[in-house]
This record gives sequence, C-alpha cells and structure tokens, in this order.
Amino acid sequence: MKSDIILRKMDEIVDRYCKECKLTAQDFNLGRARTFVKQHRMNTRQRNSVLKLRVATNCPDWETKLHIIEACTQEIIADNEFAHGKPHWQVIEELGVHLGLKLEDIRATKPLPTTQIAWAAWAGLMSNTHWLEGIVANTCAERANVPGYGNGLMREVGWSGVQRQRWPKLFGLKDEQLEFFSVHQEADVAHSNLGWTSVARFAEENKMEEAVVHACDVNLRVWEMYFNGIADEGDRVNG
Repeated sequence: MKSDIILRKMDEIVDRYCKECKLTAQDFNLGRARTFVKQHRMNTRQRNSVLKLRVATNCPDWETKLHIIEACTQEIIADNEFAHGKPHWQVIEELGVHLGLKLEDIRATKPLPTTQIAWAAWAGLMSNTHWLEGIVANTCAERANVPGYGNGLMREVGWSGVQRQRWPKLFGLKDEQLEFFSVHQEADVAHSNLGWTSVARFAEENKMEEAVVHACDVNLRVWEMYFNGIADEGDRVNG
C-alpha cells in the first residue's frame, strides 16, 4: 500500500469521526462547554506528560522523537510559538474562567468514567505498540482541526475554527477570550502534520500500512467515547 493510499484511508477515518462524534458534529451548550474545560485540562496534562512521551521513547528516529517532545512541551510547559509562553492546559483553565467557572473547581475536577477508560485504552495503544501506531495515536484527533473534514463550516475552517465563530454567539465571549481555540487552530495543524508526515514516510518502509490505518480507527473510536462522555455529562449538568 503506497503512502498516498495510507493517508487517504486515514483521512476517511478522520472524516467519519468528525461527522459522528457529538462534540464535533453537534453544538455546545454551557454544560458541555464547562465539562469540556474540566475534563480536557486533565486529559491534556495526562496525554502530554505520560502517554505521548512513551511514544517518543519508542521512536528510533531522532528527529521525529524531538518533534514529539517539542509538541509535548508546548502542551504542558510553555508554548512560545502559539500561546505567548503559556502551556495549553493553562489556556484551557483561562477559558473555563471566562465561562464562569472558579479556578479551584476546575483544578479539583475528577475524571469521568469515560475519561478513565480512555486513559486506560490509550495506555495500551501508545505504550505497547509499534512507535508508528503510537504516532497515529498522538495526532489523529488533532487532525480534526485541519480543514477538509466533517460537514459545513468545519470542513472549511476545522473544529477549533468553528468554535471561534460559534462561542461568541453561544456564550458572549470575545475573540481574545477564545485563545484556546486560536492556539489549537494553529498548533494542532503543526502537531498532526508531524504524525501524518511520519506515517507517510515510514509505514510502507516498515510494512506497517494496515496497522497504522487500524490504529487511526481504534484511537478515534476511543476519542469519540471520551468526547461523547463529556457531551452526555454536559447535557446532564446543563439541565
């Protein structure tokens, strides 16, 4: 299977995910938005301080390894390229405060059962697999922020671009209060391009064509469970 066919198959899987996942295919209410902040702050820290670094450990290509570590430092230490020196989890906290949450409540949040199951699934998918499958797990959901997937406006501007346009109308936020989405509109393109480029470069060479396509499908089904759990809990607390 040639690299262009591999990437086409992975793109088709990302497109399905964008059209079916509740938080990509449906709109937010205030409960969903606040639950997203609380859960995704934790998830950002867990994935980038533990799970993605395991992929970097397994990666034999030095340049790719450093790119993975660089992306992780932007998420959990400091992003001088996209977020004015703040880590991405802090940018999520600030978004939650703009939504009326107290900082101490955001930080005291416990993971939902679906979040806990997602972490357990990713631990297997990113720790005990070939590093190319781990690269796919690192970046497949970030791919949703690249235009070209899903329906309507999302296909034009990506998922974060959609939220930047809708959240001012939904929640009365100003564009400068939506830094999280502007950061990820740019950073996730760069991060996901790393994964897609690495797959295109190494999958055929390592005879991993079917494995990386399968990894994309399985990981996005885990992401769908994770985000659907946030949507369901958000609807519950929203009343």
